[in-house]
Amino acid sequence: MLGEQGPEAAVERLRSIAAGYGADGLAVLPTFEVIATVASASAGADGDYSSVTDHEVIRPWIEVAAANDVYVVLDLQPGRSDFLSQAKLYEEFLRLPHVGLALDPEWRLKPHEVHLRQIGTVDAAEINQVVDWLAGIVREEGLPQKLLIVHQFRFSMITNRELIETPPELAVMIHMDGQGSLSAKYNTWNTLTGEADADRFYWGWKNFYDEDSPMATPEQVLARSPKIFYVSFQ
Repeated sequence: MLGEQGPEAAVERLRSIAAGYGADGLAVLPTFEVIATVASASAGADGDYSSVTDHEVIRPWIEVAAANDVYVVLDLQPGRSDFLSQAKLYEEFLRLPHVGLALDPEWRLKPHEVHLRQIGTVDAAEINQVVDWLAGIVREEGLPQKLLIVHQFRFSMITNRELIETPPELAVMIHMDGQGSLSAKYNTWNTLTGEADADRFYWGWKNFYDEDSPMATPEQVLARSPKIFYVSFQ
């Protein structure tokens, strides 16, 4: 969706999308979620099946966001690379107070796997490498708590989820990004949030314009339990 208009116009579009989400009494913080490394069909020169977006493509979005009280989440689809190596590519931006990070295990391949034939997976140990590094940046820069999202729509995407570290420097969130009918999404939500470790994390929800049937309304999203703190649109 961000690619359908420039950063300034996207700010205005965000404000209309956010309408209705303040009904639970929480302040609404508009956010750009930018897929910074993009899963690719071919291996590429480095063989990792992931395309890295140049800093200068992302920078205008970071700057416009800062000028308009908009948060930014940089999303990683690492292919056969690893999350920490890719996160470090964007350290310049992650040292800013209004930039968080998202890890998408769906696109984290094992050797010899390729996208769309297998659904990727990541272990808590690899996530914790990012947790430790990102929390260190928050401490070094004296930043406010930074958002760290991990996407999930099936158990296999995150192994040993209960071992993910949740230091105070980070708001560690599991983002339920499944698609389909509302009943299917509710079932996935209830399954993922029904685990014993669910109360250790913040929780997020994704709406799909084309794939959901129908797309959940703000009222339906806010009615979910546990409480949803992050809603994204694709």
